[in-house]
Amino acid sequence: MKVRTQDLMMATKEHITNNSIENDYSKSISIEHRKKFAQFFTPFPIADLMAKWILDNENLQKILEPAFGLGVFSRAILNREKDIEIKGFEVDETIFNNAKKYFKDTDNVNIILQNYMYSDWTNKYDGIICNPPYFKFHDYDNKNILKEVEANLKYKLNGFTNLYTLFLLKSIYQLSPNGRCAYIIPSEFLNSDYGRLVKSYLIKSKTLRHIIVIDFKENVFDDALTTASIILCANDELAEKVQFSNIQSLKDLSKIEYLIANYPNYSDTEQTYNFADLNPEIKWKAYYQKQNSIKFKNLVPFSTYAKVVRGIATGSNDYFVFNLSKAKKFNIEEQYLLPCICSAKDAKTAFFTIQDFEELKKNDKSIFLFNAQNSSDKNVNSYIQKGEDEEINKRFLTASRKPWHSLENRNPAPIWVSVFNRSGLRFIRNEANISNLTSYHCIYPKQISLFSNIDIDLLFAYLLTDTAKQIFDDNSRQYGNGLQKFEPNDLNKGIMLDLSVLNEETKEKILNLYKDYRFEVLRNNTGKDILEKINQIIIQNYT
Repeated sequence: MKVRTQDLMMATKEHITNNSIENDYSKSISIEHRKKFAQFFTPFPIADLMAKWILDNENLQKILEPAFGLGVFSRAILNREKDIEIKGFEVDETIFNNAKKYFKDTDNVNIILQNYMYSDWTNKYDGIICNPPYFKFHDYDNKNILKEVEANLKYKLNGFTNLYTLFLLKSIYQLSPNGRCAYIIPSEFLNSDYGRLVKSYLIKSKTLRHIIVIDFKENVFDDALTTASIILCANDELAEKVQFSNIQSLKDLSKIEYLIANYPNYSDTEQTYNFADLNPEIKWKAYYQKQNSIKFKNLVPFSTYAKVVRGIATGSNDYFVFNLSKAKKFNIEEQYLLPCICSAKDAKTAFFTIQDFEELKKNDKSIFLFNAQNSSDKNVNSYIQKGEDEEINKRFLTASRKPWHSLENRNPAPIWVSVFNRSGLRFIRNEANISNLTSYHCIYPKQISLFSNIDIDLLFAYLLTDTAKQIFDDNSRQYGNGLQKFEPNDLNKGIMLDLSVLNEETKEKILNLYKDYRFEVLRNNTGKDILEKINQIIIQNYT
């Protein structure tokens, strides 16, 4: 596998200041190989900007690039400062060999084929610049790398911590006095549960200076469905503040250039906070994104009224999911099949009825799960044996269940909510009373007190409003191209309007409108005007 770059062997007096090397590499290397090593390349304009932060350090002598790749940061640095000493680490031998060819005549660049997370802990650097690999906790040597980081930092971290944040924490640890670091990483950790301890360390280190969130209208990495943030740190005593900034596109990079040029003077903005004012326990989007909930009064945690849990995870949908044709093929009777919504697109409106289920069944859609514990049926046992022959029983989830082919104990939820969305949360009333896979989360209304329960229709009517969805947006996770994701705890820890403050007359008015809305939807009308009336009632009572 060779990179087809005409200038690969060029003299290094003038380094390539675009992404042509990365583009040619991407064309010649399989996507499977790139995904294996989480190779998503930084646009050169961003690399150049990050290099300016590093080069602005007057004490700069030694620079580290912990995830070297094809050296886009080193090229940006050397294009501005030819004599700086750079050390790089790389784990992929393929990309390492290509980078070595490019930098073979650059004596001050030393690239090492080693895993940065296990190497070089005792060395300090004046500048560290990086786009680390984006691996979730189950995609890397989580246990051993966490142990390595915790032992050196003397700091306990969450077992679900993503690898890119461990790179960042190690680099901060390795900054020399007055040293600077610049990272481009997904902004997910700012708003995730595992990110709490990462944010605590950033506050504790007092090195964090700027967090620039690249907004969600475009992907910074061509193949990565994630938002990006640029993290600028400095191990100096010039500032006691952190500034959050938003940019909408690569065209806005001049705003960041201004921040870098004016450091340690901060812009006069509401998005600048003292370290003491930063709370690692909350989602940090509250510091850089306007919160919809501030317009309303009488807010309570959503967990006051309901509990959200994920849908059923089978461990192998190919094996467990059935339609009638598959049942006929393996002679599995319907009594051994659990009715289940298996695809988000099969629930088309806000109400999923028994008639909807029967229509999907008639059209041979996948709407069942294999559910056959303690069965003596020979065809069932034959299908179980088929799963064992295919080693379905040895997969991560199935291996932890007894018996392996049993399903998670999850009662049908009266309300479903979408996991991913681009246009606001989708709430669906499960009138068919069937189960659901993980494309939806389950919402189970709770007893409010010893003497009262929440009216499910009233709760659902509220959830359908734009107001409810906008307030939930405050607690969402953002991905590329405007994609939002909600984990169950994002909703459980989210907030909603306290429905108990509504008087009985208002509740009755909402419920009557809700019935009208349901009637219109079941007649294949949108009912949008009715929903807007409910929304206006909500706004009038809570603002």
